[in-house]
Amino acid sequence: MANAQGADPSAQPAQGHDVSRKANGTRRVLIVDDHPIVLAGLTQVINRKNDLEVCGEASDARAAMAAIKEHQPHLVMVDLGLTDIGGLELIKQIKSAHESLPVLVLSMQDEHLYAERALRAGASGYVMKQAGSATVIKAIRTVLRGDIYVSEKMASRVLGRMMGNRGSAVENASPVEALSDRELEVFEWLGRGLGTRQIAEKLCLSVKTIESHREQIKKKLRLTSAAELSQHATRWVVEESG
Repeated sequence: MANAQGADPSAQPAQGHDVSRKANGTRRVLIVDDHPIVLAGLTQVINRKNDLEVCGEASDARAAMAAIKEHQPHLVMVDLGLTDIGGLELIKQIKSAHESLPVLVLSMQDEHLYAERALRAGASGYVMKQAGSATVIKAIRTVLRGDIYVSEKMASRVLGRMMGNRGSAVENASPVEALSDRELEVFEWLGRGLGTRQIAEKLCLSVKTIESHREQIKKKLRLTSAAELSQHATRWVVEESG
């Protein structure tokens, strides 16, 4: 399908469904994910429901912001592992520009490390990609109602924090949880093999800022050298991906 003149080529209308057959009360969902198979599968699952339709797709943050303006979705589904900026930063951008637009995170990333960060950034829900289609639809409808969606296990964890009953959760917590959102983003890119200058360019930050983040990460994780930091980051990325 040809793009409209001036439209971002990364922001595409959803394919493979007939919008005209949907009821007027259908809620529009925009999906932001850079995995074509995931996009195709999600689109199929969502478009099977009479009350939902995928109105558009985007593969990175820049395209996502353009697609939101173009398609006026009722909800945006965001993957955290985007190629330009991290999903957490995109959530913040969306909420800054569209305060009332709900965001649901659908990610491979461990909810114990990312769910609370996503909620703090402005998301209204977090669901793992490993969840079944029924769970994904439930999460979408929950967020569209104006409620928060997380797994039962995550809800208990958050409630425990609020009640001050952290117990063994703190004892077993990964040191990585102590990193700020930006430090975690830098840590992940280090683990994916990027150097300081490459990370600076990707995040539109100065090399000096990235170097500062590296030092803070080493301090928080009690690492003593750049090589140790690189090894630790690489191992963490592999474990998270597995």
